[in-house]
Amino acid sequence: EAQLVESGGGLVQPGGSLRLSCAASGFSISPYGMSWVRQAPGKGLEWVSAISPLGDSSYYADSVKGRFTISRDNAANMVYLQLNNLKIEDTAMYYCGKDRKGSGRGLGTQVTVSS
Repeated sequence: EAQLVESGGGLVQPGGSLRLSCAASGFSISPYGMSWVRQAPGKGLEWVSAISPLGDSSYYADSVKGRFTISRDNAANMVYLQLNNLKIEDTAMYYCGKDRKGSGRGLGTQVTVSS
C-alpha cells in the first residue's frame, strides 16, 4: 500500500526552526516531483514547495521563499522541508504529496508557531 508519513512538527517560537520529514512506503518517490502543502485552521490547502524528481530544481511559494528549503533522498525514499525564521502565519498542518495538490498525502504533521 502506497503511503506517505509526515513527521517533525511541533511548537516553536517565532523565528525558530523545524525540520519536517516525509517517509514514503509502498512505492518509490524517484519518478515523482514531490511537494509540501499546508492547511491552516479554517483555510484551504496551500502549496508550499516542490522538488524535481532528481532534486536538481526546487520551487517555493512567495510566502516561504528564502525561509524554507525542500530536499529529498531518493535512496532513502524521503522528502524533507527545513523551516527557518518561522512566523505565526506558518502555523498549519503540513503534508507531503506527489504533486502540488498534495495527492496521496498522509495525516500530516502539525506546526504551531506561537510566543
